[in-house]
Amino acid sequence: MKKSIPVVATLAAIVVGTAATSTALASSASTATAGHNSKISAALVIAWNQELLRIVQTPGAQPATVHQTRSYAMLHAAIDDAIVSITHDASPLLVSVRAPRGARPDAAAIEAGRATLTALYPGFKAELAQLADGQLATIPNGADKQHGIQVGDAIAAKLLQLRANDGSAVVPPPFMPGTQPGNYRPTPPNFPTPVFTTWGKVTPFVLKNGSQFRPGAPPALTSAAYAQALNEVKSLGQNTSTTRTAEQTVIGKFWAPPIWNTWNVIAENAALAHHTNLERTARLFAILNLSFADSTIAMYDGKYHYQLWRPITAIRLADTDGNPATIADPNWTALANTAADPSYPGAHSTISAAGATVLAAIFGNRDRIQVTSSALPGTVRTFDSYGDVATEAGLSRIFAGQHFRFDHVEGLELGHDVAQFVLRHSDQED
Repeated sequence: MKKSIPVVATLAAIVVGTAATSTALASSASTATAGHNSKISAALVIAWNQELLRIVQTPGAQPATVHQTRSYAMLHAAIDDAIVSITHDASPLLVSVRAPRGARPDAAAIEAGRATLTALYPGFKAELAQLADGQLATIPNGADKQHGIQVGDAIAAKLLQLRANDGSAVVPPPFMPGTQPGNYRPTPPNFPTPVFTTWGKVTPFVLKNGSQFRPGAPPALTSAAYAQALNEVKSLGQNTSTTRTAEQTVIGKFWAPPIWNTWNVIAENAALAHHTNLERTARLFAILNLSFADSTIAMYDGKYHYQLWRPITAIRLADTDGNPATIADPNWTALANTAADPSYPGAHSTISAAGATVLAAIFGNRDRIQVTSSALPGTVRTFDSYGDVATEAGLSRIFAGQHFRFDHVEGLELGHDVAQFVLRHSDQED
């Protein structure tokens, strides 16, 4: 196993490692301080993010075998690349086109959003047109507006073509679970079919491949580290736990919804609080969601490479693991139903570290952050740093009985590594 580093050290690296990137991003984002472009509100980017959030939360809208993070990355990369094709304030992230002089970047962003999401979710064509037409109506008619629309269409077409054969449409073969101690297999009570079994082989947006930052192997079942991690989640993650505090129970339930959605809302609030302009907001959401998409690919590469069993399986079958420090409890049940994929590394920790890394790079790690959850309406969690958000989101999966601590620690490192790689890519010169 790759040497584990403490959670605090991992999150400290988020701040230290992103300091230079933060300066570079702030500099590139502020180059458009003159002229009408910099005065255009970030609200139009946020509106497209909210629209995609509504779509993916609509039952049946998202293809079951296509991960939502792919759509977020495509939407925001299209918006950002449409803008910078006109402003040249930063390097394009994925694609670019030659834009006529004077083309409106806001019109380009709007049309890039419409064209991309219409291609991904054709059933929402009318709703997407209504949003786009309403935004475009605020821009004076003329050649500059039309040129912007043309740029947005061209960028969306190039990006859709770029991702047309990325492996996301592959129909996964039937998953054959292992039967040896430590092997992942579907989990009670419903024993769902494992999901995204080949997603680790999808072509990343920025990474070289899904295994680029693959974590080292998890602790051996016979090791003291494994026993310690199993006994921790056995105690804290049980549905009837007497050692989990009331606040830990709240935390275990609060972070249950899809974690990339939660971090996108956190980013929306940060952009509004910091009054970011069009260019900076577009780049923020593009980098954030490219990091999420590639972290998801990397995470599934690790999950299905190691195929480690989940805590509920490990605890119920602890008498087979060869470790005298673990004791089986065949009736053990987690606070929450277990996700339908292997345990290592943890998704919440991976995505949260990526989110914290990007937001710390742009706004600084210290910030006033309030988070809400559809799982516990009316509950608000308040934080003083993005690193603290990532820590709690990851630890929540231990309290919910979903993950071992080493899933959390290695997930934090993986998400941080991926996001740092994406941030460095975004700083490349033309």
